[in-house]
Amino acid sequence: MAHLLVIESWVGSMSRLLPHAIGEGGHRFTFLTRDLHHYLRSAPADGHHPLLAARNVLTADTNDPAALLPQVERLHAVLGFDGVVSSCDYYLPLVARVAERLGLPGPTAQAVATACRKDLTRLGLADAGVPGPRFALCRDLAQAAAAAADIGYPLVVKPVDLCAGMFVRKVADEDELAEAYGSLADFPVNARSQRRVPVVLLEELLTGPEVSVETVSYDGTTHVVGVTDKAVAGAPSFIEAGHMFPALLDPAETRAAADTAIQAIEALGLDQLVAHTEIKLTPAGPRVVEVNPRPAGNRITELVRRVTGVDLAAACVDVALGRRPDVTARPTGVTSAAIAFLLPDRDGRLTTVDGADEVGRDPAVVELTLAEPGRRVRRAVSNNEYLGHVMTIDTEGSGARDRAERLLTRLTPCYEDHAAVAAC
Repeated sequence: MAHLLVIESWVGSMSRLLPHAIGEGGHRFTFLTRDLHHYLRSAPADGHHPLLAARNVLTADTNDPAALLPQVERLHAVLGFDGVVSSCDYYLPLVARVAERLGLPGPTAQAVATACRKDLTRLGLADAGVPGPRFALCRDLAQAAAAAADIGYPLVVKPVDLCAGMFVRKVADEDELAEAYGSLADFPVNARSQRRVPVVLLEELLTGPEVSVETVSYDGTTHVVGVTDKAVAGAPSFIEAGHMFPALLDPAETRAAADTAIQAIEALGLDQLVAHTEIKLTPAGPRVVEVNPRPAGNRITELVRRVTGVDLAAACVDVALGRRPDVTARPTGVTSAAIAFLLPDRDGRLTTVDGADEVGRDPAVVELTLAEPGRRVRRAVSNNEYLGHVMTIDTEGSGARDRAERLLTRLTPCYEDHAAVAAC
């Protein structure tokens, strides 16, 4: 039995998947956070919070690495950790630093820090010749306007250190660029109260389908588990509206996407981790969108598991312990799995979601999760505003995505507006 240190987590599905994988592997964990209430206020419906399965729950300022590193070193002397992990992007660089400090397995801190900053990733990939969009790094609006004129509109504006598509948007002219830049300037810290880097990334707008490559790297080798496709909605924002695994691509496209992801991972020097690399399949060939040095979110890991039997959360635990993960696909009886997300198209207070009973009875549905009535919602501008999802499987072909999308159209959110009149 190994003992893992878990430093922070997302509140969503990985807050369940990672502790579950640790327990299923016969291990135990200590959970370290700066704010336990951040997790307890989102208690699961069954009343059992997975993070409370921890052997120890400790608090410390995880936003202050200089103070935390010696504190974790003292904890290690008493509790004896065998590995350190997190599912939260904002703490992945800290986890890598802790692993190095304690002499535990894991990717290098430098590689993770580079992968978690979109500007550093772009520079690193460009230096290595890995294909990506034309881009510019800008520290003020004047610099951004000049760079935009050089790259050419339309283009994509991105913060370099936020997640879930927050503040990523397509802009068509200088006025929209100024509006996007102003929105970012009004958001100086992230959701974990960490001060943001005042750099904006401008990128050429890439065309073509978007996919993600799910990989596990260990002992200097990157193993491709598979390729997931992606539906994007919410223009001018880029909201992930759904996924299917495996992606419906021809073999040459699948190989090209996988090869590009491997090039990107190797160029960044990443090893001993599970990664989720987003690729755009443009007419000129695959182009890297970003490299995430952690398992995929949005329940993609569950899609992969249902089709291949490979548990990417368990693989994440194994590589954090320096163990060889099981990435061998096996028959599951499922040929494709898909998820479609319900997006709010207006602001208001949710009263109900019509059609849920009918959708839940469909034999292809394996998950149906919907927001509770009374929740205050706003029109979706990132992956943080979902009202729920429907997950489907197909045992005969690649029809899971079509089924999920058709079922999603039968779900109708109803809202109470400011005049207290219900609208569906």
